[in-house]
Amino acid sequence: MSGPSVQDCLSPNCEERRLPADLLLLHYTGMESGAAALERLCDPVAKVSAHYLVEEDGRIFRLVLEDKRAWHAGVASWQGESDINSCSIGIEIVNPGHDFGYPDFPPAQIAAVEALCLDILARHDIPPSRVLGHSDVAPERKADPGEKFPWPLLAAAGIGHWVAPQEIVEGPVLAPGDRGDTVAELQYQLADYGYGIEVLGIYDAKTEAVVRAFQRHFRPQRVDGVADVSTAATLRMLRESLRG
Repeated sequence: MSGPSVQDCLSPNCEERRLPADLLLLHYTGMESGAAALERLCDPVAKVSAHYLVEEDGRIFRLVLEDKRAWHAGVASWQGESDINSCSIGIEIVNPGHDFGYPDFPPAQIAAVEALCLDILARHDIPPSRVLGHSDVAPERKADPGEKFPWPLLAAAGIGHWVAPQEIVEGPVLAPGDRGDTVAELQYQLADYGYGIEVLGIYDAKTEAVVRAFQRHFRPQRVDGVADVSTAATLRMLRESLRG
């Protein structure tokens, strides 16, 4: 079966990979138009790029060949690796993002993203738990692709790791300023899943940012950086599902 239709618009912003590609990273463009994003991703002065850009109408542009290192992740980490650009393939999805109203992703666009992801996964050894959003690897800087991105729809097609988020209920929470073993256990579980966080036993600003990133991806019904019962239970189920 042939892959999706792709138009070449190659960017000069790339270099040789230093690691094999074993992570798929999804972004939104965060700009007011797809044309502006495409221009920036191909501008040598901007020094940013991604392997692909997916327009709102489903058109796919190839900007960097997959065997090259694109410049899309910035300062980031996952499972102890900080050179995310070298180990990842990046897809920019045209959406103005939180700064410009953050509209829903159109069905034609998501269908194209799904087809592109499946095509990439067929050619690379990328496990489901390493299909991530930019906010997962850069939680203190980034919010994309955000809580409106349809991760469960992609997971149903075989793209990414997902469990149904646990219902939000009243109960104990961990929040900024809290300290102790329970906070340390939360930090350990987040780090064990892959997030770049130290186990300090203090619910600091970094912990709040990581919990918010986790919620954007895996428990999007409420994104507040507070580790409530639902957040903790969803994290636990994700880790258990990895162990089979």
